[in-house]
Amino acid sequence: MPEVQYTENGQFAPGKIAHTLRTTIDELAVTLGVEKGDLQHRTSSDFTQDRLSQFVEVLNKIESRFGSKLMAYAWYRSEPLAGFGGRTAMHLVCEDRSDEVLRYVDAIDAGLHA
Repeated sequence: MPEVQYTENGQFAPGKIAHTLRTTIDELAVTLGVEKGDLQHRTSSDFTQDRLSQFVEVLNKIESRFGSKLMAYAWYRSEPLAGFGGRTAMHLVCEDRSDEVLRYVDAIDAGLHA
């Protein structure tokens, strides 16, 4: 998911991301752990832009593994990650732990996790 494709005026555009993932702003808000209003009215806030950035970074990292944005999005929302107490990538990003998700994916790619 090239970042420039999902931006307007140099910022992430939630509507473009939701459209690409065939979801709604409401569902995207749940996915990001933000209020719906953050994605509708406060899109330029540092918090909202940071969360969108984390989300896009994780999806970019895993998209090639799943062959499509939609499959990567499904994994992100539903697959519990080993060693994280049943949490998914979505849960971890909502807890501001995207760096741990990225390290997890790197470890899998390096063959360090089963």
